[in-house]
Amino acid sequence: MPRVLLIEDDPSVREGVELGLRRRGHEVRVAATGEAGLAALAEFRPDLLLLDLMLPGMNGVQVCRRVREHSQLPIIMLTARGDDFDVVIGLEAGADDYIVKPARTEVIEARICAVLRRIDPAGTDRPAVEVYGELAIDRAGLSVTKGGHRLALAPSELKLLLHLSAAPEQVFSRQQLLEHVWEHSYHADARLVDACVARLRGKIEDEAGSPRYVQTLRGFGYRFGPL
Repeated sequence: MPRVLLIEDDPSVREGVELGLRRRGHEVRVAATGEAGLAALAEFRPDLLLLDLMLPGMNGVQVCRRVREHSQLPIIMLTARGDDFDVVIGLEAGADDYIVKPARTEVIEARICAVLRRIDPAGTDRPAVEVYGELAIDRAGLSVTKGGHRLALAPSELKLLLHLSAAPEQVFSRQQLLEHVWEHSYHADARLVDACVARLRGKIEDEAGSPRYVQTLRGFGYRFGPL
């Protein structure tokens, strides 16, 4: 089972989430502050980070940015306010998903599995490596390069690019992307999609404001191309 690092300052939430995940077979390490959580990263080497948004001292957004400086570790933010402006900042900082507290263990477990689930390239006759201009997408190796340099894409960014590029010029609504990329089957927050698109454009486009690869069709959604 995936190893989970939980950074949460509320003792009751911390203990409840830890106990629930341990009962489901996860190895869990907990920290009450952002500073302590960052210190635990190298030693514990988790598969995923559950990160509270509102932490004392170094807050969750700052922790997320620090992690993203050197790692594409999957990150799920925990927040008590789903409509908080800071959620958008957290997503822009590199979080792959977020959960509004309080949340049942089965909900947290489902989100963890969705973020960690890898793309299975089997059963397709597409070439292993697809080239679009300077962008090369290796579906078998789950990697992306631009101009010969490998790009560091967070899990949600990679899944989004793989999904869009599998059907060039097909337009996907935000809800369709939430269902296929994030595996949210309900009407979830479109900010997940918009923030991920913005981060992805910042890495694959020459000019994020004039995207060549991931394009917006106002009122409809996003598409890959035309190139």
